[in-house]
Amino acid sequence: MNMKKFLIAASVLFFATTQVNAKEVWDNNLRTNFLNHSAIIYAVNLRNFNAQDLNNNGIIDFDENEESGNFLNAIARLDELQANGITAIHLLPVTPVGKVKALGTAGSLYAAAGFDSLNPQLKSDKTMLTIEEQAKKFINEAHERGIAVIVDVPACGSYDLYLQRPELFVKDKSGQPVIPADWNDVRLFDSGNETAINKDVFNVYREFVDFVMDLGVDGIRVDVAHSKPAKFWKELIDYSRQRDREFLWLAESSDSWKDSVSPYTVFTPYDKLLAAGFDGYYGSYFDMKNWKTSRELMNRVNADLNLEKKIGEPKSVIGSFTTHDELSPVLVNGKKYSKMIMWLNATLPVNSYFVDGFDTGDKYIYGWANKKARKTFTDDDTYFVHRGKIDIFNFSAKPGAKDLELQKEFKQANEMKRYVDTLYKSGHFKFLKTSNPSVFAYVVSGNKNTVLVIGNMNFRAIADVAVSIPRFDENVEVIPIIFESAPISKKGKMIIELQPGEIQVYQMSRFQI
Repeated sequence: MNMKKFLIAASVLFFATTQVNAKEVWDNNLRTNFLNHSAIIYAVNLRNFNAQDLNNNGIIDFDENEESGNFLNAIARLDELQANGITAIHLLPVTPVGKVKALGTAGSLYAAAGFDSLNPQLKSDKTMLTIEEQAKKFINEAHERGIAVIVDVPACGSYDLYLQRPELFVKDKSGQPVIPADWNDVRLFDSGNETAINKDVFNVYREFVDFVMDLGVDGIRVDVAHSKPAKFWKELIDYSRQRDREFLWLAESSDSWKDSVSPYTVFTPYDKLLAAGFDGYYGSYFDMKNWKTSRELMNRVNADLNLEKKIGEPKSVIGSFTTHDELSPVLVNGKKYSKMIMWLNATLPVNSYFVDGFDTGDKYIYGWANKKARKTFTDDDTYFVHRGKIDIFNFSAKPGAKDLELQKEFKQANEMKRYVDTLYKSGHFKFLKTSNPSVFAYVVSGNKNTVLVIGNMNFRAIADVAVSIPRFDENVEVIPIIFESAPISKKGKMIIELQPGEIQVYQMSRFQI
């Protein structure tokens, strides 16, 4: 390869990006973007998203005039998300949380104490606006920046809600409400089955849909979607689409999940959820940390590309390499794992998905974790957390790592996705043959241009590899986007030495496969 081509300054972008212009009237096109694999989604816990931890102890001390995250102070971070290329925010649950038999000093976001109101913990006291007005202001500010808003609906109810409305819940043989899996702070709804859904529970969820659509949100992510019948979801999704055909429904479900959360409820497979109207689900990309060969990645992507054929209508998937239920990638395989996740999201036919703090390299390690609390707002006097995962149980500080290298590359990868989307619209995706089973290689090719991606899934050893590229020779103009060591170009192939966990991305101008 001509080394002159490798001297292009890394700061010079090789593609044109189009800034999202604010619209006077928001036009929700989230579902269309999602089905085209072009959404870039950023999941946030509003309770700590822009929390003001003035004494830097990691916990919000209200008696020292510190402020937890809320709808209003979250607005200050929207410019940051827009600048980083984010096109949709996934708000972890904003419903009221239970305080009885709770986990953590603020209560788990997923222990919903109600479905027709907002969590009062997210209300700012610095204004006369109601909490609903504050939520609408946040949503409108996001829309003005071209960012859609997705809200999370919890799968179960808190013990508090059970005490208020026991008729909504499944009872065991002794008449006690059922604890699903090991989620001790919630109780299982009685959603019915495919023959007859429970209308009482259905109406609770329908009220939630009405409530959040009135606020102006653009879609719903459903927690543990497989714990309710397909019939339940079909009726609810059809109901929402009468108001907004572009309203997105994302199922937290995966083809690798096979078991019900309890013997007392149904298990609905992911494909039946998609057939019921969900637009997408969680591909099992979170398993990549356990994959040994590139074949496993290829099988995963090919299965998702066949969704439309299998279901009979367009469907898509999120790049669920990292979620709030997964360990920080930095803890799993170091910074290189985070970089690989960024570029896979940018170039695979998936919707990009990240959690607040991912782009700064946060490990979600809290010094106060699981210790006795100075003060609590629930009946749990311990700072309960899941090690290595973003805190959803306490009034904690916002994710605080500051890895500038990751931040820069995160923005670059998201800009890359916009360019790759133009290739997908007129071209195709294709895996390439490699001589090393630990190395994957694929292209996105269209508009007489090609993006080539090569990665070493072995995070412990160097991989020497030859990548077969049809019709390729040393005369093809190759522009490096991200790489550590330069490849050698030969007719029909590239020969590369990849460092452990290294991913390389190239643009090939005036060359299409």
